[in-house]
Amino acid sequence: MSLARTPTLAALTCPAPRDDGLAIVYFDASLLVVNKPAGLLSVPGRGEDKQDCLAGRVQAEYPEALIVHRLDMATSGLLVLARGKTMQRRLGTQFANRQVDKRYVAVVKGLPPLAGEIDLPLAADWPNRPRQKVDPLAGKPSRTRYQVLSHDPLTNTTRLALWPDTGRTHQLRVHLLAIGHPIIGDELYAQAGGAGQRLLLHAESLAFAHPETARPLAFCCPPPF
Repeated sequence: MSLARTPTLAALTCPAPRDDGLAIVYFDASLLVVNKPAGLLSVPGRGEDKQDCLAGRVQAEYPEALIVHRLDMATSGLLVLARGKTMQRRLGTQFANRQVDKRYVAVVKGLPPLAGEIDLPLAADWPNRPRQKVDPLAGKPSRTRYQVLSHDPLTNTTRLALWPDTGRTHQLRVHLLAIGHPIIGDELYAQAGGAGQRLLLHAESLAFAHPETARPLAFCCPPPF
């Protein structure tokens, strides 16, 4: 697959992403920022039928590209790859130290309060892997902030901006389910929405320091829904 490129810029807003393509929205000698479509794995899974993934597609043209963080297969949006192990380590440190600003957009059932914070510890639901669960005893601290962007009274759905202060597996999906507002299209947790509908969760923006020069980088890709 040929990968679409845009000019190298310090800050970039890209067109609305398509679910049937893969776009590299930024690249330089140190890193790439890719707009992952929904339904594509970030890294290979187990089995021959799960080898197609974002990392593999990018590495076909940039063999040195290494994943820095991941998005769920069902989630679309911005994802960073490092060019080489040194850049991977530097970028990974920023993610681990919560020095990366991340904003997601989701459409959920119902109407939550206009703004809020979800502070619920999360742990693996081992008998039901890959599901996660709220676990007050064994769960790791997990916090999500949100703000209502709009509400559709006809469908009783709400568009939210989400800021995960921690990066637990399925954090946004489990936190929103826990407060009674599952994400539309979440077949794993709530079967919210119509059959076959994609998960309405998108990693819209990222901001972090360049791993080589420390200059600020910021990217924004509006959701395709």
